[in-house]
Amino acid sequence: MNLLSSLFGPPLPSVNAAELNEKLKTNKRSVIVDVRQPEEYSAGHIAGSKLIPLGDLTKRINELPKDREIICVCASGNRSRSATKLLVKAGYNAFNMQGGMYMWQRAKLPVKKGKAS
Repeated sequence: MNLLSSLFGPPLPSVNAAELNEKLKTNKRSVIVDVRQPEEYSAGHIAGSKLIPLGDLTKRINELPKDREIICVCASGNRSRSATKLLVKAGYNAFNMQGGMYMWQRAKLPVKKGKAS
């Protein structure tokens, strides 16, 4: 086991913005979970994503299907990394979107504005 793995554990499954965009075009079964705060989500999010702030994830985890791929998104990739870790540990097939909404917007991918439905 190398030093990084011994300090931080095994690497988490992840996707980048372009890979997630392709997944959304071809795989309608992925669930996008935005773990930011409601005001951040309202300012711009990935269409179809489900808002579950990171602080609420543990108590709302049962809202997520275990038989579908879960992609966690936040502003920069840090909170979504924590969410991904939690979900993987709970037995979910979860991925972290590297770079978060910052990289999504930088790639000029579509952003939806407005509150969670």
